[in-house]
Parts: sequence; structure tokens; C-alpha cells
Amino acid sequence: MDILTTRDLRKYYGTGETAVKALDGVTLSVADGEFAAIVGTSGSGKSTLLHMLGGLDRPTSGTVSVAGKEIFSLKDDALTIFRRRKIGFIFQSYNLVPVLSVYENIVLPIELDGNRVDKAHIENIISTLGLEGKIHNLPSQLSGGQQQRVAIARALATKPAIILADEPTGNLDSKTSLDVLGLLKVTSEKFRQTVVMITHNEEIAQTADRIIRIEDGKIAGGRHV
Repeated sequence: MDILTTRDLRKYYGTGETAVKALDGVTLSVADGEFAAIVGTSGSGKSTLLHMLGGLDRPTSGTVSVAGKEIFSLKDDALTIFRRRKIGFIFQSYNLVPVLSVYENIVLPIELDGNRVDKAHIENIISTLGLEGKIHNLPSQLSGGQQQRVAIARALATKPAIILADEPTGNLDSKTSLDVLGLLKVTSEKFRQTVVMITHNEEIAQTADRIIRIEDGKIAGGRHV
């Protein structure tokens, strides 16, 4: 079953001959539980695509469906709620709240939604990611790799339909990158979590189940790893 689909997705900036076609007719699908990597050079359209998949920006035309819901049929407030419940984000810069502890950062999306925290699920995530001894620390007291583990935990906490990871190892050294990617892979398998990762790094892309290439705003091919 496909958990994520796009149809003829386009994002143009400007009009006429000077229009920049950041996305130019992207159609793709990602299966439930799949770990997919979208690979492209700088300016290829991969970050624009991620923003569309996550409902962070609206397309010029085309559709994005997540868990059977066409997300751009929703008004802004409804889309914000849907995004919080169904889409987990992992950013290159971690995006942790500096005044909150590790545990508070992890459960923040659940509490923003007014839901009860599934403590057993959260403890399972924390244990899987090796964060047991850090839950009372502030982000500033953690290494970059530890901060990215917290970001992964936060993304998993709401049991989302998909996790979108935007260059998740971009700020990490090579060894820490491999550690974090290994944990992302382990958690995606353990929790049967669909992950779509954006990267420009071919070696990092090899950790995924499938690689999708994007060039000049168009899908340029793909293969299973």
C-alpha cells in the first residue's frame, strides 16, 4: 500500500520565459514502511519537493496525498493540524527548543496537540536511540549526534504516517553521520515507519531501500538498493 503519492507536482517561481521551474511535473509513490532516499545536487529541486511532501509550501499545481488524504485540499489551519499528527520532520539543524529538556522536546508535538503521551512508546524510542541518560539535559548540553537522535525521537513520538528527513546528517562528521543513519534505519524497521530522506550524498543514500533521483525539478530515475 502506498502511504505517500504525488501527481504531476509543479512549483514555479515567476511567470513567462523567466519562470524558474523548481519542480516540473513530479509523480512518485512511497510504500508503507519503505525507507526512500531522494538524491540530487544543489538546485535540483529536492528541498522544494520535501517542503511540498510535508505541506510546508503549496505547489503551483499537482497533488500530494499522505495516508489517503490530499493535503492541499485542506485549509491552512487544518493542514497544520494534519502535519502535526501525520508527518514527522527531521531537519539538518535539529530544530530543538533550547529551553526544554530532551524529554520535553520529544513529547512536545503530542502535548501541542492536546493528546496523552504514550509513555511506553516514548520509553521504547528513548531506549532504542540510547538517550536514557540524557532525558533531563538541555540541547546545549548534547553533542550534534545526540541532538539529532532527539530530533529522530521527536519525529517518531506521534506515530506519524511518514517521516521526512532533510539532509539529516548535514551538520555531523562522517562517523557520527553513519551512527545516526544506522539508528534512523533501525528505528524505521522497528517501528515500521515510512521514511523519506533528502540528501546530496550518494554514500548516505545507499542506506535506504530505494533511491529516487531528481534533476532540474524532474524525476530522473530510481532503483532499489
